[in-house]
Amino acid sequence: MRSIRAGMPFILITVLLDMLGIGLVVPVLPALVTEMRGGDLAEGSATYGWFVATYALMQFVFSPMIGNLSDAFGRRPVILVSLLGAGLDYLLMAFAPTLSWLFVGRVISGITGANITAVYAYIADVSPPESRAKNFGLVGACFGVGFILGPATGGLLAHYGLRMPFIASACLVLVNWLYGFFVLPESHPRERRRAFDWRRANPFATLTVLGRYPVVLGLTATLVLGSLAHQAFPSTWVLYTKYRFAWTELENGLSLALVGLTAIVVQGGLTGAVISRFGEKRALVFGMALSCFCYLLYGLANQGWMFYAIIAFGSIAGVATPALQALISHQIPLNEQGAVQGALTSLQSLTGIAGPVLATHLFGFFISDAAPLHIPGAAFYFGSMLVATAVVVAIRSLRRPEFSAAVVTSPADSPPATH
Repeated sequence: MRSIRAGMPFILITVLLDMLGIGLVVPVLPALVTEMRGGDLAEGSATYGWFVATYALMQFVFSPMIGNLSDAFGRRPVILVSLLGAGLDYLLMAFAPTLSWLFVGRVISGITGANITAVYAYIADVSPPESRAKNFGLVGACFGVGFILGPATGGLLAHYGLRMPFIASACLVLVNWLYGFFVLPESHPRERRRAFDWRRANPFATLTVLGRYPVVLGLTATLVLGSLAHQAFPSTWVLYTKYRFAWTELENGLSLALVGLTAIVVQGGLTGAVISRFGEKRALVFGMALSCFCYLLYGLANQGWMFYAIIAFGSIAGVATPALQALISHQIPLNEQGAVQGALTSLQSLTGIAGPVLATHLFGFFISDAAPLHIPGAAFYFGSMLVATAVVVAIRSLRRPEFSAAVVTSPADSPPATH
C-alpha cells in the first residue's frame, strides 16, 4: 500500500518540474514561432502574443474544471493524466511540423498546466492545519527555484537547437509521471467525493462575489491594471531584447533567471520588512510608483547591461502586490476570503489573456514599417501609463471614508496606543 507520506515530496517535485518545463521553453518559444512564421519579427511577435494568451485562456477555463474533476474522481488520476498529457505535449511541440500543430500543442499545455488546482487540493488533503501554510510556502519556493533554473537551462540547451528544450521538458515530465504512477497515493477518499457539478466549473461564476463588496472595487481595479501592465514582461521580453540588444537565447535565459532570483529575495524577506516598517498603504503606493518608473526605464534602455540594473533595482516594486492583497483581505469577512481570492485570481487570469495580445501587437506594430514612429519600447511605455493610472485609483480608494473606517491597519498605520 502506498504511504501518504510519499505524496508530498512527489507533489513538490511535480510543481518544480512544471515550472522548470515552462522556464525551459520561455527563451526559445518566441524565436521558434517567429521562425515558423517566416522569420519576420513584427509578424512573429503578434503571433506569439496569441500563443501566450491561449495558454492563459486554457488555464482560466480549465482550472475550475480540473479542480472539480479531482473532487469527483480523486486527485491521483487527475494529476497523473495531466502529467502524461504534458509530457506527450512537449514532444508534440518539439516535433511540430507547422505553426498550426505548435498552436495545438500550446492549447494542450494550457489545459494540462491547470493541474495546479488539483495540486493545491492534494496539499490541503495531506497537510494537518498547523502545517498547511508551511507546505503551501514550499510550493511557492518550488515555483521560484523552477523559474530560476528553467530559463537558464533552456538558454544553454538552445545552443543545440530551438526544439531541444522541449525534448528536455518532455523527458523530465514523463519520468516524473512514471515515478508518480508507482508512488503517488490517493489523498481524497471515496467517502469525501462529490458528483461533478458544471456550475462549480464555471470560471466566470467566481467573479460575482466581488459585487458584494463595493469598498474593494477600487483596489480590485488597481490589481487588474497592474496585472495587465505586467503582461508586457512575459510576452515581449525575449522579443524586445533580441531586437534591441541582439541577445541570444542564453542571455535571455540568464536575465530571466535573475528575475526569478530577485523575486524570491523580495518576496521571501524584503516584503515583510518593508510592510512592517511602513505599513500596507505606503508599501502599495511606493511599490506601484517604482514599478511605473521602471517600465519607463525598460522602454528607454539602449544597452543590455541596463536591463540587469533595472531588474535588480525594480524588483523592490514587488512589495506592492502582497500589500494590495492584504489591504483587500482586511475588508472581507473570514468566511468569504477564499471566494474573493478566487475571484481576484480569475481576474488576473483574464489579464493574462488580453495583455499578451495587446503588448505583442504594440511591439510588432511600432517596429514595423507601417508605424509612424519607431518605438520598440511601446509596450513598456503603455505599461507605465497603466500603472500610473493604477496608482491614482489606489490613492483615491484608500482615501474613501468607508475604507478607512473598515480597514484593519498594520502597526505602522495605527495610531499610537494611549494608556
